[in-house]
Amino acid sequence: MRVADAHNDLLCAVLYQRERGMDDPFGDFWLPRLRAGGVALQFLPVFTEDQHLGEGALRRALLMLEEARHIASVHSADVAVVETSRQLADALAAKKVALVLAVEGSEPIGHSLGVLETLWRLGVRCMSLTWNRRTMMADGVGETATGGGLTALGVDAVAEMERLGMIVDVSHLSDPGVDHVCRIASRPFVATHSSCHALHPHPRNLTDSQLRAIAESGGVVGINSFGAFLAAEQPSLGDFVTHIDHAVGVAGAGSVGLGCDFMEDLLRIIDPILGGGLVDTENLPLIDNMRDPSDLKAFTELLEARLGAETARLVAGENWIDFLARALPAGAVESVR
Repeated sequence: MRVADAHNDLLCAVLYQRERGMDDPFGDFWLPRLRAGGVALQFLPVFTEDQHLGEGALRRALLMLEEARHIASVHSADVAVVETSRQLADALAAKKVALVLAVEGSEPIGHSLGVLETLWRLGVRCMSLTWNRRTMMADGVGETATGGGLTALGVDAVAEMERLGMIVDVSHLSDPGVDHVCRIASRPFVATHSSCHALHPHPRNLTDSQLRAIAESGGVVGINSFGAFLAAEQPSLGDFVTHIDHAVGVAGAGSVGLGCDFMEDLLRIIDPILGGGLVDTENLPLIDNMRDPSDLKAFTELLEARLGAETARLVAGENWIDFLARALPAGAVESVR
């Protein structure tokens, strides 16, 4: 069973470690775990930490994108950055892990929408308008007091992303912002790593109407395995499966995937307060048997037992793979103008 994960912040961790003298943290840690988990497709988010906000955001994003290319060069027998549906098919046929470059939060863009095309040319194929904080385009879920949706710049950004072919990701976007995207989007959009508000009313989770809107657009919802988004107390692997089952019931079996958001190693390696604001960093609610990608192979067996073989196959990986086969450009894009 092929596995696709729409959110793993491993680029942050790998770049941080290489900057501190480690030779190959991806090969030493992440690659064996991706292989052990049966991961065939992995989104690689480019995230802006607080210390890189402002004019440093674009510089940091470029370094992270270059780190992805370094990984793909050093481990060319095992992974490949994919920008087109042809490259995706070739990587999967060669049993390589297909890596999809995604920007998490529009801080690297600032107010300059022209940077979107630059990032597109560098291989970025997906972007969310916010993380938890406010950007020039929208409010994240950490800014609930404002009640803000997309700004005029954010509306223009969605239109520009759709022109380019870049996938709009609504994870981390404020509730009014998600609804705003639902109203204005003209192409399929996604939530790479969110869970179900009906089961646990956390700000990071999506309502049933939002789940349906993503499915109706032709997009996919990646269900998040981080415990804080699954249950108020003692989250478990069963809660993760229950969120997936609920999303399948609302959005349909063809519109739900995985967006695991493994946090333990990211917070341990980089910054213990990275997740502050929406979770208790002194008592991280991690769930047993879902701590890193190596757990995914056993998880697919649990998923099959709960949802049946065909639905489990779709959710585990095929929905994201099929979506990208449709959403990515067919071949090399010399110009989008």
